[in-house]
Order: sequence, then C-alpha cells, then structure tokens
Amino acid sequence: MANEKIMAAIKELREKQSKRNFSQTLDLVITLKEFDVKKPENKISDDVVLPHGRGSDATLVVFSESAEDLDCKVLTNDDITDLTKSKKEAKKLARENDFFLAEPKLMQAIGRALGQYLSPRGKMPKLAVGDMKKMVKDYKKSVRVRIKDSPVIQCMIGKENMKDEELADNAEAVLKHLETKLPKGRHNFGKIMLKFTMSKPLKLVV
Repeated sequence: MANEKIMAAIKELREKQSKRNFSQTLDLVITLKEFDVKKPENKISDDVVLPHGRGSDATLVVFSESAEDLDCKVLTNDDITDLTKSKKEAKKLARENDFFLAEPKLMQAIGRALGQYLSPRGKMPKLAVGDMKKMVKDYKKSVRVRIKDSPVIQCMIGKENMKDEELADNAEAVLKHLETKLPKGRHNFGKIMLKFTMSKPLKLVV
C-alpha cells in the first residue's frame, strides 16, 4: 500500500475526531479473508519493530543472572522464585509489561512460575541471546502482531502526537511483515482500517 493513501486516511481521521486532552493511540485493524484460524500454522504471534517507535516506549522485563546496565527492569532467578509465592505480583507483572526476554537457562523456571499468566496473553519470553542492549532498544519500539481465535489483527502503530509520515511508515512496516507471514500474503487482507482510541474506524481504500 502506498504511504500516500495511509497518510490521507490519517489526515481524514484527524479532521473527523474531537480534540482530546491526551495523546490517543492510533491502531491498525485488519480483518483477514480466506484464512483459517483453526490451522496451527496460522496462529501467528510476532513482534514487529516500528521504524519510528510507538510514541512511548513499550515496557520490557529481562530475566537474567548476568545482565548489567539495561534500560529496563531486570529480574534474577531469586526474583522468579519470589513471584511463585505471590499470585498477585505475578499477575501484575504479566499485565503491566508488554514484552519479556530471558536467558535460556532461566526459561524452565519462568515457565513454572509465570507460564500460566504469560502464556494466555501471548507474552512468554523470547530468548535473550547476542547483543542484549540492542534487543532491549528494539523491543521498546515494537508491537505484537497476534492472530488467535478470530481472523482479526489489531495493533497500535503510534500516538497521535507523532507525524503523519511516521505513522504511515509504521503502518507500512506492519503490513509488509504480515505479507511475509500470511499464507496468501496481501491477498489475505480483507478490510484494513485505522482508528484512534476514541474515534470510529476509518477504512483504507487499497
């Protein structure tokens, strides 16, 4: 999809909505066609780095025994053990954070302690290997694209205080990623819409 069409839709959406006293989130909503959600290979859950970020950083937790100077919360094996003693704190951790990374050796302990809270949300940790600082930086600019029980994808692509060009680039990044993941590529796209938090959806003409 040409960025010009996305930018025109964002402009129209801005013009139609009432002014709010907070910076609304802009969501991309895609309904899929000719797509069977019952097939295991179609249960997509991917993390996409937005080229211009989310407007505010995603919240991130790293489970590690060795990480230092990471610009995010770091929890050790002892912290994981403590979470097994408090269902309330475990649920809060799962609810309040967007992404989780973990050193391979801690994955089993995390599964036991937090799997029941993270897995239903699609938030089980990704392996933290290689340049962890770069991973943290990228994940702060990322969104999760998930297909579970219905053929609909909805994810944020930024905030309304961002430039139209940045929001359009972010939308394009998500759409291009999905083209590589869906069985029929862009032919699986049905209706594509944009909406601010408090606005009605606006259909993109493609």
